[in-house]
Amino acid sequence: MLYGTSCLFLGCLIWGSAHGVPQTNTRPDVTDQELFWGSDQYDFAIVLPAAGLECFWHFAHRGEKFYLNFMVQWVTGMGHGRQLSVTVNAPSGLLVSAVDDAKAQISFEAAETGFYQMCFSNLHNRFGTMQIFLSFGVYYDTYQDPSKSEEDEEKKKEEVSRELNNTLSIIEAATHKVENHVFHMFRYYGFSRVRKSVDYFLLQSNSKYITWWSMALSVLIVTSGYLQLLFLKSLFVSSTGAEGEKPRC
Repeated sequence: MLYGTSCLFLGCLIWGSAHGVPQTNTRPDVTDQELFWGSDQYDFAIVLPAAGLECFWHFAHRGEKFYLNFMVQWVTGMGHGRQLSVTVNAPSGLLVSAVDDAKAQISFEAAETGFYQMCFSNLHNRFGTMQIFLSFGVYYDTYQDPSKSEEDEEKKKEEVSRELNNTLSIIEAATHKVENHVFHMFRYYGFSRVRKSVDYFLLQSNSKYITWWSMALSVLIVTSGYLQLLFLKSLFVSSTGAEGEKPRC
């Protein structure tokens, strides 16, 4: 009985000590890279008292874009100094940027992974308060939300398919246009070849016609000249008959 009671007490003590220790990591299954990814743009306004100081921290990954925009909206008090001292420090404590103006835009590429500190000081206006509008955040060029990745992939596939269909339709229209031009070109060349053949046969026929007529006229001219010579020769031929018979010419 005593042994069972001691075992029960010891088990309760171990269970209580195990569950009573505070946990430093609330999400042990999620890494810092996954925990701080996402849309993290902040726009709000703050009021700084006279000679007041206010600091904010924002997480950024190495190689991503960090931006900070601020503007003094109104100032109360005697001095009405609108200048605001703003400093941005890296997670290691190094000063990244410092501005002393009523409004400015700060943008840089994060060289370290961690929380960047932004401090706003109203040291120039020691007798009045000022209201400041702030806009800061980090945008990730290479990050893609896992919940939207499938939708983005589907959209990309649809865009690719649409572009492919448009490309295919353009290629088809261009092919039909080229075929039409090629058809008309072959028709024109066929017509040209037919005209060339007609002209060739016409020239050949005219050549034969001229050749035959030239030969015929040449024979006619030679024959007529020969006959004329015979006729003229017959006029000068003398007769060898009786003495009293006179010559014909």
